[in-house]
Amino acid sequence: MLRRVWNRLCSNDEVPAAHSLTGFATAYDFVYPFLDKRRRETYLRKIHTETEELYEMSKYRAWGKQYLQNHQTTNVMAILTGAIVLGSHNDQESMMWKQVSVNYMEKTMFLLNHIVDGSLDEGVAYGSYTAKSITQYVFLAQRHFDIDNTRNNWLQVHFWFYYATLLPGFQRTVGIADSNYNWFYGPESQLVFLDTFVMKNGTGNWLAQQIRKHRPKDGPMGPSTAQRWATLHTEFIWFNPHLAPQPRMGNTFVSFKSSKLGGRAVYDIVHDKPYSWVNDWSSFNPGHEHPDQNSFTFAPNGQVFVSEALYGPKYSYLNNVLVPWEGQLGECGKWLRWTDEGVGDSRGEVIVASSHGDTMFVSGEAVSAYSPAMRLKSVYRALVLLNSQTLLVVDHVEKFPDSPINSFSAFFHNLDIDFKYVPFKFMDRYNGAMMDVWDAHYKMFWFDTQGHSPDTRIQEAEQAAEFKKRWTQYVNVTFSMTNTVARVAYVLHGPYVKVSNCRFIENSHNGVRISLVINNTENIVSIATNYKDIGARSSYLGFGGHCKVEDSYQITRYGLGTQLIPKQMSADNQLFDVVFSVNVIAGVVLCVAVAFLTLQRKFYVCFSRLMRYALLCVLLLWIAELLFVSNSCDKLLCGVKWKGTDPQNEVNKQIRQYEQQRLPLPTVLVTALPGSGAEILKHLFYNNSDFVYIRVPTEHLDIPETEFEFDSLVDDCEWSRMDAIQGRFKSSRAGFIRWSTALNSTCRTSSWWRRAESQRPKVSIL
Repeated sequence: MLRRVWNRLCSNDEVPAAHSLTGFATAYDFVYPFLDKRRRETYLRKIHTETEELYEMSKYRAWGKQYLQNHQTTNVMAILTGAIVLGSHNDQESMMWKQVSVNYMEKTMFLLNHIVDGSLDEGVAYGSYTAKSITQYVFLAQRHFDIDNTRNNWLQVHFWFYYATLLPGFQRTVGIADSNYNWFYGPESQLVFLDTFVMKNGTGNWLAQQIRKHRPKDGPMGPSTAQRWATLHTEFIWFNPHLAPQPRMGNTFVSFKSSKLGGRAVYDIVHDKPYSWVNDWSSFNPGHEHPDQNSFTFAPNGQVFVSEALYGPKYSYLNNVLVPWEGQLGECGKWLRWTDEGVGDSRGEVIVASSHGDTMFVSGEAVSAYSPAMRLKSVYRALVLLNSQTLLVVDHVEKFPDSPINSFSAFFHNLDIDFKYVPFKFMDRYNGAMMDVWDAHYKMFWFDTQGHSPDTRIQEAEQAAEFKKRWTQYVNVTFSMTNTVARVAYVLHGPYVKVSNCRFIENSHNGVRISLVINNTENIVSIATNYKDIGARSSYLGFGGHCKVEDSYQITRYGLGTQLIPKQMSADNQLFDVVFSVNVIAGVVLCVAVAFLTLQRKFYVCFSRLMRYALLCVLLLWIAELLFVSNSCDKLLCGVKWKGTDPQNEVNKQIRQYEQQRLPLPTVLVTALPGSGAEILKHLFYNNSDFVYIRVPTEHLDIPETEFEFDSLVDDCEWSRMDAIQGRFKSSRAGFIRWSTALNSTCRTSSWWRRAESQRPKVSIL
């Protein structure tokens, strides 16, 4: 009866049956010694029936052809689990099912090996869903088939996907893609697996311990009853008590997301087609992704100020992104419409990410995530975390002259606490929004380069999510775009800092400068918006990076380092020293004069001329003091410059001269021969605008023609001494790369570096 109901209600979804099969087969294996013969045979037949049916489904269901997707890993692991249990009881068909399942999963591991940051495009929640099955496969493959995947690149860094997406408090995660407040399955099981078999350093045990300790028992952040116990047995099996927990540090949280559809690795595999068994986007399913390129979250003090809207329909306005006229490609559906025309080419890109101390700079370009019909040239967003409480967001939107766009909107979400509907103004000048958390005020405000700050609209939305509805509130602020370039700044800060002033102080073709006064200290933030031109960045910032922040204590050049400014003797201190000296001298003179007066009265000695001179000296000293004090004001006597001889002035002069110097751009030439590193180095340079990547031969650059025939299949690392003496392959030796005749059968020199200091940009030739 239950089977017929399931077939009717879930005829297009085998995942519930796969979960049941995995659990039933695992339980059967655990309790097998305690079962009588009749139950053993009955349960084994049921496992065989369900495994066979799921295997047949894999031949024509989409999940049987797709990789790196939760349905695929869940269903294939169910087939493999059933086949392993059946194989231990001499089931003949189980061998084929095991071979097919292992083939599926090994291809999955092969593709995961391309993902070097440990992430999954389906987000944290569905990522834990997929990772549950992957960790189980890695364990079973090593135990039953002697296949070791623990050196997989993705597995090596998958811990950081859990750690870096976890908000302070160990209860909530970043809501990338279709997510709830945290995880679907685990992640304690996955973390102890990574620690026991991959990392072996105690950090996985520590994070699992913290999540276990702080996890809510109920409410929206508590585990669901359907998922709560699914990984409990593997957590116990894999836990290694000999690995002492090793804590990691961190508190304030900022996240930024900008990527290609499916992630950079999958996107490049789809477009470059390096593997015949990958059939374009048909081999993947990014339906759980959101139109969220250049989105961010901010949680000062662990209090979520700007969050995602989590699991829901795919609309751009439900994400913290820009919406110029229409949203990003693929929106307007329950799932991302990744099969629509042009959506498969949708992409964002993190341009740079750098941190120094407690500050951070990250930026991304998302113009390719929008429809080409909008004629946008750049949608560039930069985030600067100035301290643990203050975040500056700068949007640079550039369009072609024939673009129909005349405005764009920015959205900022919060699921937990309402933004106050009472209008908020910063300095009675800029419009903004405020969130009140137990009388702690979290504020944001915005303005453009002209000083305009439009009114906000605080809106609400209710959307379908998982098997329920979810509510969100968001700030919607719309800026007009009358010129081809528009720049907007948003300042978000917590209750423990005082922001007293903020303005654009420069708006040029290559970038912007913004002044913020935080806790009575001015911070000048310089951002290069012409980020593709390294020469423009260098001329604007003074070095080849993307951003720098200056205050009275230090200059932070992101990507280069922080330069401390030596403590300078303030003008007030210098003034105090001089005035004190003058007053001491005047006091001594007056004391001497009083002494003379006393002597005059006692001995009747005439000192009238001397007294007049003394009083005249005191008067001159006070006049000199008055002139010196006037140097620090804007009144009548100001303008008189008194320069001391303190050596600190020389230090200040050197600092000013250092700031005026430009850090020269190095010219870097990188060359490599085929088979000797070119294929590896290619991925570092060919998509980097700071380098010119040239392949040889191409239609523009060919190998020089000589009297000798050039064998295109020659392996330069097998070029022997005899080949060189006999003159073979002279075209390579004379026209392309000059080799020494001392080369033997091993390739001794296949690439080299030449570095010269100049103002020319970097060049790469491979």
